[in-house]
Amino acid sequence: MLDPFSSRLHRTLFVVCCLVSMVILFTPSSGVPTAPPGTDKLVHLTLFLALTTTGRLAGLPGPVLVPALVAYAPLSELVQAALPVNRHCDPADVAMDLVGVLLAHMLPPTGEHRRRSDLRRRSTPHEASEIHGFRG
Repeated sequence: MLDPFSSRLHRTLFVVCCLVSMVILFTPSSGVPTAPPGTDKLVHLTLFLALTTTGRLAGLPGPVLVPALVAYAPLSELVQAALPVNRHCDPADVAMDLVGVLLAHMLPPTGEHRRRSDLRRRSTPHEASEIHGFRG
């Protein structure tokens, strides 16, 4: 049975999201399905929301994860324009990528992080020091 708090599962989900992002962002335009207007922006927002959320669940620290994704957003658009895949660089896509990162970063902590913070809030100062390995 899969443990929803498993760090291995979270790391695997993050790696899968990274691979899916590369497929989505770098597929030639001939392989991109036709969709209603605005769908592309929704895909960008959802993709970076998923990357940020799974990165957080995988235990990547915010000061590493957020700048990496903020850099990945415009770089992926520049690579799209540079590759011979008949795609172009769209600043609106970058904006939606960044909105996805921001929204995910604003979500409350989940999983193991949430359980630890709840434990800290519920315990007395003496219990909290014992939980974290400090003896008084």
